[in-house]
Amino acid sequence: MLIETERLIITDLTLDMCDAIQKNSVDEDNKRFVPDEVFETVEEARGAIEWLINSYECEDGPFLYPILLKDKTNIGYVQACSIEEGWELGYHIAKEYTGHGYATEAVRSFIPVIMQQLKINTLYGVVLEENVASHKVLEKCDFKLDFKGIGQYQGVDRALRRYIYKL
Repeated sequence: MLIETERLIITDLTLDMCDAIQKNSVDEDNKRFVPDEVFETVEEARGAIEWLINSYECEDGPFLYPILLKDKTNIGYVQACSIEEGWELGYHIAKEYTGHGYATEAVRSFIPVIMQQLKINTLYGVVLEENVASHKVLEKCDFKLDFKGIGQYQGVDRALRRYIYKL
């Protein structure tokens, strides 16, 4: 995958990204909102990255792609994961880089490419109720609120919102 926007590059994972991915994974927002994607060591990150690279060859993914600034600084990721209802969008921007519109820019550019790649016309976004920034990203990217209430989030009942995007 290679998507270029005005400020970003979305591309395939490579093993030389382990240090940056590990560093981004331990920021306070990642620990709070996606604790299953925290890598305490570079070795943990490497194992996950190797698995994710191999997943590019699988029909059901997940398909995770790093988000880089034009200077190649790794600032996060965007992904599509298979779920019971179809496919779910995921993304994270390292806290150091939030508040600049990078998530919205990445998601907007990723949606048409990944939906074409997966041959789908519906994509879901599931976010914790307290993650207001993610609500705003999805709404700016034309996702519509589909559900608001208590639901399973990483195996625990939590207050959440489910958004839907349809072609």
